[in-house]
Amino acid sequence: MILLMGIAGSGKGTQSKLLAERDGFDLISTGELLRNYGSKEQHERMNNGEILGDQEVTRLLENALGETQDQNNIILDGYPRRLSQAEWLLGQAKTGRFEVSSVIHLIASKQAVKARLLERARNDDHDDGIEQRFNDFEQDTVPILKYLTESGVKLKEINAEKPVEVVHAEIVNWLKEHSK
Repeated sequence: MILLMGIAGSGKGTQSKLLAERDGFDLISTGELLRNYGSKEQHERMNNGEILGDQEVTRLLENALGETQDQNNIILDGYPRRLSQAEWLLGQAKTGRFEVSSVIHLIASKQAVKARLLERARNDDHDDGIEQRFNDFEQDTVPILKYLTESGVKLKEINAEKPVEVVHAEIVNWLKEHSK
């Protein structure tokens, strides 16, 4: 299992789709899960920039994991977003359910990702919602990266402001070098 992480607008969705198409990974995007299967109330909360509760998201993820053939052949886009979710994920890995082999952290400036987010024009891509996601990322996601690496998960940080194909090539090359 590969975790693709980064601030909103860093290109996680694009890069995870490219990897899934190239290497046959199953792609689980928690954003897509929430948009497609979340309740109306959850959608309203998300549109206000709120990150949903751990149990809500993990329940949807559990369902998606149950539908995959090989849980080691998954790209997770958008999970974990909180330390408790990372602890759950590594707890599942320790039981032998799957292996969390690596984390790809896409790094981009706030200015670059804000421009990208405003271009894509989703309901939750407005100034207040974007600012809230920046704050949530700094508060919640940055400690997750530290926790995962301290737990032995390999981490690759990539400048996501480069062209899509350059970022993709860097990810592919790093995964080739660091696969078992």
